[in-house]
Amino acid sequence: MAEAVAVAGAVAGALILHEDPRSGNCYKIKLTAALLGLPLATRAYDIMKGDTRTTEFLSKVNPNGRIPVLQIDDASGARFLPESNAACWYLAHGSALVPEDRFAQADVLRWMFFEQYNHEPNVATLRFWLRFVGEANLSEQQRGQMMAKRMAGCAALDLMDRHLADHAFFCGDAVTLADIALFAYTHVAEEGGFGLGNYPHIVRWIARMQALPGFVKMD
Repeated sequence: MAEAVAVAGAVAGALILHEDPRSGNCYKIKLTAALLGLPLATRAYDIMKGDTRTTEFLSKVNPNGRIPVLQIDDASGARFLPESNAACWYLAHGSALVPEDRFAQADVLRWMFFEQYNHEPNVATLRFWLRFVGEANLSEQQRGQMMAKRMAGCAALDLMDRHLADHAFFCGDAVTLADIALFAYTHVAEEGGFGLGNYPHIVRWIARMQALPGFVKMD
Protein backbone atom coordinates (compact mmCIF):
# COMPACT_ATOMS: atom_id res chain seq x y z
CA MET A 1 0.00 0.00 0.00
CA ALA A 2 1.28 3.49 -0.84
CA GLU A 3 2.35 5.59 2.12
CA ALA A 4 0.87 9.00 2.80
CA VAL A 5 2.93 11.97 1.70
CA ALA A 6 4.67 13.75 4.57
CA VAL A 7 2.85 17.04 4.99
CA ALA A 8 4.44 20.43 4.61
CA GLY A 9 4.86 22.95 7.34
CA ALA A 10 1.75 24.91 8.16
CA VAL A 11 0.68 27.36 5.46
CA ALA A 12 -0.45 30.52 7.18
CA GLY A 13 -3.73 32.01 6.03
CA ALA A 14 -6.36 30.93 3.54
CA LEU A 15 -5.64 29.46 0.13
CA ILE A 16 -7.88 30.18 -2.85
CA LEU A 17 -7.34 28.74 -6.32
CA HIS A 18 -8.61 30.79 -9.25
CA GLU A 19 -9.22 28.08 -11.83
CA ASP A 20 -11.03 26.59 -14.76
CA PRO A 21 -11.78 23.06 -13.47
CA ARG A 22 -11.14 21.59 -16.93
CA SER A 23 -7.52 22.74 -16.88
CA GLY A 24 -4.75 20.29 -16.07
CA ASN A 25 -2.58 23.16 -14.88
CA CYS A 26 -5.23 24.01 -12.29
CA TYR A 27 -5.59 20.33 -11.38
CA LYS A 28 -1.89 20.14 -10.50
CA ILE A 29 -2.43 22.60 -7.68
CA LYS A 30 -5.55 20.84 -6.39
CA LEU A 31 -3.79 17.48 -6.45
CA THR A 32 -0.77 18.89 -4.61
CA ALA A 33 -2.98 20.38 -1.91
CA ALA A 34 -5.00 17.16 -1.62
CA LEU A 35 -1.93 14.92 -1.21
CA LEU A 36 -0.65 17.27 1.49
CA GLY A 37 -4.00 17.62 3.25
CA LEU A 38 -4.09 21.39 2.75
CA PRO A 39 -7.51 23.09 2.60
CA LEU A 40 -8.00 24.86 -0.72
CA ALA A 41 -10.98 26.95 -1.75
CA THR A 42 -11.68 27.49 -5.45
CA ARG A 43 -13.15 30.19 -7.66
CA ALA A 44 -14.14 28.98 -11.11
CA TYR A 45 -13.76 30.83 -14.39
CA ASP A 46 -14.71 29.81 -17.91
CA ILE A 47 -11.78 30.61 -20.18
CA MET A 48 -13.92 29.80 -23.23
CA LYS A 49 -16.15 32.75 -22.30
CA GLY A 50 -13.27 35.13 -21.63
CA ASP A 51 -13.75 35.23 -17.85
CA THR A 52 -10.03 35.81 -17.29
CA ARG A 53 -9.93 38.77 -19.68
CA THR A 54 -12.25 41.03 -17.74
CA THR A 55 -11.01 44.31 -16.31
CA GLU A 56 -11.62 43.03 -12.77
CA PHE A 57 -9.62 39.85 -13.26
CA LEU A 58 -6.74 41.63 -15.00
CA SER A 59 -6.54 44.33 -12.34
CA LYS A 60 -7.03 42.19 -9.24
CA VAL A 61 -5.91 38.62 -10.00
CA ASN A 62 -3.47 38.33 -12.91
CA PRO A 63 -2.58 41.06 -15.40
CA ASN A 64 -1.46 38.28 -17.76
CA GLY A 65 -5.09 37.16 -18.02
CA ARG A 66 -4.41 33.50 -17.35
CA ILE A 67 -5.24 30.86 -14.79
CA PRO A 68 -4.39 29.14 -12.53
CA VAL A 69 -3.59 31.71 -9.88
CA LEU A 70 -3.08 30.75 -6.25
CA GLN A 71 -4.31 33.42 -3.85
CA ILE A 72 -2.68 33.46 -0.43
CA ASP A 73 -4.54 35.48 2.20
CA ASP A 74 -2.37 35.97 5.27
CA ALA A 75 -0.93 38.69 7.50
CA SER A 76 0.62 40.29 4.43
CA GLY A 77 -2.80 40.64 2.80
CA ALA A 78 -3.96 39.00 -0.40
CA ARG A 79 -1.08 37.84 -2.60
CA PHE A 80 -1.49 36.24 -6.00
CA LEU A 81 0.85 33.61 -7.42
CA PRO A 82 0.37 32.73 -11.13
CA GLU A 83 1.97 29.77 -12.94
CA SER A 84 0.93 26.26 -11.91
CA ASN A 85 4.34 24.85 -11.06
CA ALA A 86 5.28 27.88 -8.96
CA ALA A 87 2.04 27.49 -7.01
CA CYS A 88 2.71 23.77 -6.49
CA TRP A 89 6.21 24.56 -5.24
CA TYR A 90 4.81 27.08 -2.76
CA LEU A 91 2.35 24.55 -1.35
CA ALA A 92 4.86 21.68 -1.20
CA HIS A 93 7.76 23.59 0.36
CA GLY A 94 9.00 21.64 3.38
CA SER A 95 7.15 18.46 2.43
CA ALA A 96 8.27 15.13 1.02
CA LEU A 97 7.06 16.27 -2.40
CA VAL A 98 10.24 18.38 -2.57
CA PRO A 99 13.33 16.30 -1.72
CA GLU A 100 15.88 17.69 0.70
CA ASP A 101 18.90 16.70 -1.38
CA ARG A 102 20.14 19.53 -3.59
CA PHE A 103 20.58 17.41 -6.73
CA ALA A 104 17.22 15.72 -6.20
CA GLN A 105 15.53 19.12 -5.95
CA ALA A 106 17.15 20.17 -9.22
CA ASP A 107 16.03 16.90 -10.81
CA VAL A 108 12.43 17.60 -9.78
CA LEU A 109 12.72 21.03 -11.37
CA ARG A 110 14.21 19.47 -14.49
CA TRP A 111 11.10 17.36 -15.02
CA MET A 112 8.81 20.28 -14.19
CA PHE A 113 10.56 22.39 -16.83
CA PHE A 114 10.31 19.48 -19.26
CA GLU A 115 6.58 19.34 -18.62
CA GLN A 116 6.10 23.00 -19.42
CA TYR A 117 8.46 23.11 -22.42
CA ASN A 118 8.11 19.70 -24.12
CA HIS A 119 4.94 18.09 -22.78
CA GLU A 120 2.24 20.65 -22.01
CA PRO A 121 2.53 22.74 -25.22
CA ASN A 122 1.83 19.60 -27.26
CA VAL A 123 -0.19 17.08 -25.23
CA ALA A 124 -2.32 19.68 -23.45
CA THR A 125 -2.78 21.87 -26.51
CA LEU A 126 -4.10 19.02 -28.64
CA ARG A 127 -6.46 18.00 -25.82
CA PHE A 128 -7.80 21.56 -25.66
CA TRP A 129 -8.21 21.84 -29.40
CA LEU A 130 -9.91 18.48 -29.89
CA ARG A 131 -12.06 18.25 -26.77
CA PHE A 132 -13.04 21.84 -26.08
CA VAL A 133 -12.62 23.79 -29.34
CA GLY A 134 -13.47 20.98 -31.75
CA GLU A 135 -11.47 20.06 -34.83
CA ALA A 136 -14.06 21.59 -37.14
CA ASN A 137 -13.58 24.95 -35.41
CA LEU A 138 -9.79 25.10 -35.60
CA SER A 139 -8.12 27.81 -37.62
CA GLU A 140 -5.97 26.98 -40.61
CA GLN A 141 -2.91 27.87 -38.55
CA GLN A 142 -3.93 25.46 -35.79
CA ARG A 143 -4.64 22.71 -38.29
CA GLY A 144 -1.21 23.24 -39.77
CA GLN A 145 0.39 22.79 -36.35
CA MET A 146 -1.38 19.58 -35.40
CA MET A 147 1.07 17.11 -36.95
CA ALA A 148 4.11 18.78 -35.39
CA LYS A 149 2.43 18.92 -32.00
CA ARG A 150 1.40 15.27 -32.23
CA MET A 151 4.96 14.22 -33.09
CA ALA A 152 6.40 16.33 -30.27
CA GLY A 153 3.81 15.03 -27.81
CA CYS A 154 4.57 11.42 -28.75
CA ALA A 155 8.29 12.09 -28.31
CA ALA A 156 7.66 13.48 -24.81
CA LEU A 157 5.51 10.49 -23.84
CA ASP A 158 8.08 8.08 -25.25
CA LEU A 159 10.85 9.67 -23.19
CA MET A 160 8.69 9.43 -20.08
CA ASP A 161 7.82 5.80 -20.77
CA ARG A 162 11.48 4.84 -21.20
CA HIS A 163 12.39 6.58 -17.93
CA LEU A 164 9.56 4.85 -16.06
CA ALA A 165 10.71 1.46 -17.30
CA ASP A 166 13.36 1.61 -14.55
CA HIS A 167 11.73 3.96 -12.04
CA ALA A 168 8.53 3.80 -10.01
CA PHE A 169 8.33 7.59 -10.01
CA PHE A 170 10.21 10.29 -11.86
CA CYS A 171 12.63 11.24 -9.07
CA GLY A 172 13.45 8.38 -6.73
CA ASP A 173 11.15 5.82 -5.18
CA ALA A 174 8.43 8.19 -3.97
CA VAL A 175 6.09 10.72 -5.50
CA THR A 176 7.38 14.28 -5.95
CA LEU A 177 6.15 17.43 -7.64
CA ALA A 178 7.70 16.10 -10.84
CA ASP A 179 5.08 13.35 -10.91
CA ILE A 180 2.22 15.72 -10.14
CA ALA A 181 3.27 18.13 -12.89
CA LEU A 182 3.47 15.36 -15.48
CA PHE A 183 0.42 13.42 -14.31
CA ALA A 184 -2.08 16.23 -14.87
CA TYR A 185 -2.12 16.18 -18.66
CA THR A 186 -0.67 12.71 -19.20
CA HIS A 187 -3.57 10.82 -17.65
CA VAL A 188 -6.02 12.59 -19.99
CA ALA A 189 -3.73 12.49 -23.04
CA GLU A 190 -6.15 10.25 -24.93
CA GLU A 191 -8.53 13.20 -25.09
CA GLY A 192 -5.90 14.76 -27.35
CA GLY A 193 -5.64 11.67 -29.54
CA PHE A 194 -2.60 10.09 -27.86
CA GLY A 195 -2.93 6.34 -27.30
CA LEU A 196 -1.68 5.60 -23.79
CA GLY A 197 -1.75 1.89 -24.57
CA ASN A 198 1.46 2.50 -26.50
CA TYR A 199 3.18 3.47 -23.24
CA PRO A 200 2.82 0.58 -20.76
CA HIS A 201 5.16 2.03 -18.15
CA ILE A 202 3.21 5.28 -18.12
CA VAL A 203 -0.01 3.31 -17.66
CA ARG A 204 1.41 1.55 -14.59
CA TRP A 205 2.70 4.86 -13.21
CA ILE A 206 -0.75 6.41 -13.64
CA ALA A 207 -2.18 3.57 -11.55
CA ARG A 208 0.43 4.20 -8.85
CA MET A 209 -0.49 7.89 -8.78
CA GLN A 210 -4.19 7.11 -8.51
CA ALA A 211 -3.50 4.80 -5.57
CA LEU A 212 -1.84 7.52 -3.49
CA PRO A 213 -3.61 8.36 -0.21
CA GLY A 214 -5.45 11.65 -0.63
CA PHE A 215 -5.59 11.38 -4.43
CA VAL A 216 -8.39 13.38 -6.01
CA LYS A 217 -9.72 13.07 -9.56
CA MET A 218 -9.66 15.84 -12.12
CA ASP A 219 -13.06 17.56 -12.49
